[in-house]
Amino acid sequence: MRSISDTIERLARARAQTHGAVDQPNKLTRLADPAQNPGQLTGWYQCPDSPASPPALVVVLHGCTQSAAAYDHGSGWSRLADDYGFAVLFPEQSRQNNANLCFNWFQSNDVTRDEGEILSIREMIASMIDLHGVDPRRVFVTGLSAGGAMANALLASYPEVFTGGAIIAGLPFGVASTVPEAFDRMRGHGLPSSTMLDAKLRNASAHEGPWPTVSVWHGTTDNTVSDANSRAIIDQWLGVHGADVGSSEAQLLDGGHALETWKDASGRDAIEHYRIVGMGHGTPVDAASGYGRPAAHMLDAGISSTVHIARAWGLTPSFERRGTATERDTACVAPRQSEPSKPDSIQEVIESALRASGLMR
Repeated sequence: MRSISDTIERLARARAQTHGAVDQPNKLTRLADPAQNPGQLTGWYQCPDSPASPPALVVVLHGCTQSAAAYDHGSGWSRLADDYGFAVLFPEQSRQNNANLCFNWFQSNDVTRDEGEILSIREMIASMIDLHGVDPRRVFVTGLSAGGAMANALLASYPEVFTGGAIIAGLPFGVASTVPEAFDRMRGHGLPSSTMLDAKLRNASAHEGPWPTVSVWHGTTDNTVSDANSRAIIDQWLGVHGADVGSSEAQLLDGGHALETWKDASGRDAIEHYRIVGMGHGTPVDAASGYGRPAAHMLDAGISSTVHIARAWGLTPSFERRGTATERDTACVAPRQSEPSKPDSIQEVIESALRASGLMR
């Protein structure tokens, strides 16, 4: 059994190792402070240049010891957004709030609807909608570790805001309210029953549905956040989606990684569980994909969570890939109204259908 002091020591080592990553040059644009920012977070964003329709928005939450720029550099989210025409928002923690730059997922006043850090993030999303023209019907959230736990808190507290979420090496919502409890849950100790987890989710808001889809990613050799948390997250979301724990479909992916999927009552893939074989604590990246690169807590597992998550959300097939610009224009432009173009030939009809199905870029 790992002690709290051992966990703190490993976090301190990671903080020292990632000092350079925290100082990674930032290619994102600073978001103006929202009207309400009780969590005192900083926002960074990037939007497509002159989108033909309101772009989707992906909210990305970094892990402990990381910055927005470092996580973007490692995960490749803004580069993918450039290529496929959606917007990204990176809320960022400060050492004033947490010495290890962790989002405070274990403090009740930071994960209660309309309070603390989650209200700050909710207000940043509102700014992106109101000022930068992103589509309020297509807002997604993902995060790593403490950022993954905070992503789950956002999904639980504001389910009407999000279409889907992806939780990487994270924890269930509402399972800790003190630092000692947080370390226990990270080790997989004292996790509530599936009934209690379901109740915590339902009590987080007055929402009655539809609920956002959830994708859960976890390494099988994660010694920082126990893999037991990934199963607990799934247990937390099965009930609201009307899915039974024994009704999943399993498949083996390249590299021996496993994917388990649960459908809701409508037949939609509502919950995904990616088990990344042999991976420790971090976000799985694929250096060969061109999106993201290995770094501290950004682990080359031969599978890009960024690419897979975006594809599952319909972001990559829904937009034609753009050429990489020499200098990226990160200024958001109000969506323009235009008539959809009509294909001029049978060949264009075929290509359009292939892109829509994700078989062609």
